[in-house]
Amino acid sequence: MKEICGFISKWMAALVLIVTLIALFFPASFLYIDTWYINPILGLIMFGMGLTLSPNDFRIVFSRPKDVLLGCLAQFTVMPLLAWILAKAFTLPEGLALGVILVGCCPGGTASNVITYLAKGDLALSVGMTTTSTILAPVLTPLLVWLLAGTMVDVDTLGMLKSILYVVIAPIAGGLICQHYLPKFTQQLVAYLPAFSTLMIMMVVGIVVSHNAAKLLTSGALIVAVVILHNLSGYAVGYLIGHLLGLKKQKCVAVSIEVGMQNSGLASSLAVLHFAAYPLATIPGAVFSVWHNISGALMAKWYSNKMDA
Repeated sequence: MKEICGFISKWMAALVLIVTLIALFFPASFLYIDTWYINPILGLIMFGMGLTLSPNDFRIVFSRPKDVLLGCLAQFTVMPLLAWILAKAFTLPEGLALGVILVGCCPGGTASNVITYLAKGDLALSVGMTTTSTILAPVLTPLLVWLLAGTMVDVDTLGMLKSILYVVIAPIAGGLICQHYLPKFTQQLVAYLPAFSTLMIMMVVGIVVSHNAAKLLTSGALIVAVVILHNLSGYAVGYLIGHLLGLKKQKCVAVSIEVGMQNSGLASSLAVLHFAAYPLATIPGAVFSVWHNISGALMAKWYSNKMDA
């Protein structure tokens, strides 16, 4: 069983890509699963994240507040602004522009810690940034979406705040409670969690892509180009900010990956829940989910080679 889980975790990017292609060209394979299930699936991923967190992860936030807060400041400024600039530069339709901005305004991606570890970056800083940005997300994500997209569409900031509390914060808290009161049970589960999260991400991608296959096939090239630019620019600007602030190379790598990788599943979930009138808004999150796993694996290899040089 552990070998199977190891295989799933190792080939995450390839598996997500395969599911994307199946859902895109054979949408019936996932169409029977309603988009309503995205929220519970994302909640399960967040619950798994809570199981892997420890009190030490929160101590990192308080023992290195400057590094973590600088990283989070970069997270919630660079990606939202890049999203807005790209949406304007490519004159995206309202729905796609909203989807790109939603991705940009979300907290760091759950896979960023694994990528930072493989890249030989500062893992403790990465975990601290992910934890902090996720905790700040219920307030900052709706606020940023309202500021950047409020002139295009009606943004229910309070509704989005509640959604993030239910879908992200509550499951993480549940995982922490479970870990505290059932430590032996939790330790047995931890080894399987990366593979489980991968399967859940594949499911979210399959659902979103299948329900928007026709739209993806007509506007796919444009949104793929925007998503790739958004993600790669995030990596580059994140590293540059760390370098300009005089951070060590390992910290620069952590900030780069944290800024570049977003919780795109949350973006798709918020699009489904709060922007049903703009069905195209779910597409950027789905494309980002696929691409950032591919780019993350490539960046990990590149950064790792640079560290060894």
